[in-house]
Amino acid sequence: MADIKTDEYVDITDVVCPVTFVKAKIAIEELEPGQILCVHMNDGEPVQNVPRSMKEEGHRVLKLYKNDDGTYDLIVEKGEE
Repeated sequence: MADIKTDEYVDITDVVCPVTFVKAKIAIEELEPGQILCVHMNDGEPVQNVPRSMKEEGHRVLKLYKNDDGTYDLIVEKGEE
């Protein structure tokens, strides 16, 4: 994750779908357009659904990193409102 500077971080590993996207959406709504959010999440439904939902909301998915512990970090740039 060192190559992209993030403005905010949210950990959604403690919740299940559909709450995973709700927490990520709330976090990105607090940012200004162009700012970067890192969403830390588990494998499975979150990895399948959160990136797709972010795109549908008009945000830009920059990168999806798989961590050594099996979790993922999704890097998202907030789109224009």
